[in-house]
Amino acid sequence: MYRFARVHYLWLAVMLAWSASGMAAASDIAVERLATGDVLLLRHALAPGFGDPEKFRVDDCSTQRNLSDEGRQQARTIGAWLRARGIKQARIYSSQWCRCLETAELLGIGKVVPLPGLNSFYQRPADREPNLAALRAFLASQQASSEPLVLVTHQVTIAALADIFPDSGEGVIATQGENGELRNFARLSFGR
Repeated sequence: MYRFARVHYLWLAVMLAWSASGMAAASDIAVERLATGDVLLLRHALAPGFGDPEKFRVDDCSTQRNLSDEGRQQARTIGAWLRARGIKQARIYSSQWCRCLETAELLGIGKVVPLPGLNSFYQRPADREPNLAALRAFLASQQASSEPLVLVTHQVTIAALADIFPDSGEGVIATQGENGELRNFARLSFGR
């Protein structure tokens, strides 16, 4: 029994070490991809609940579902994770929703520019195609830059582009193709 337990724990230790090195390698690859022109699609940090209240107004944060204290800390942690890997400055565009704008600001890696094409269409399905068309046009207009491109948005937008349903504060790295299309998607959980 003792020998079996020892072998079992040794196997577990090897698997944990392999898993940790794999995650480190994956994060290194993600940072390298950002540094060479790929895009980071970031779902806003934790804002408990779903959708927005009935009297939602994009210009009034008090009418919206906003970041919790945990969400604010999550956004700061993501920014620290990026800075620790050499991404100290980025071109940051955000949905006009307050939870996205606040996430983008708390990253602390650049000036935040609101971009309506990143807005949610969760409760506004008629906005889906116009938003995505505007976002693709924006991506197609982007010139190569030494600063990574970070887009802070909503789960529905990322799912529409990448067919990936990210958690709050999770990212998706993507390569820009022709005409603003994105491809080669990879999830990024910022060390969590």
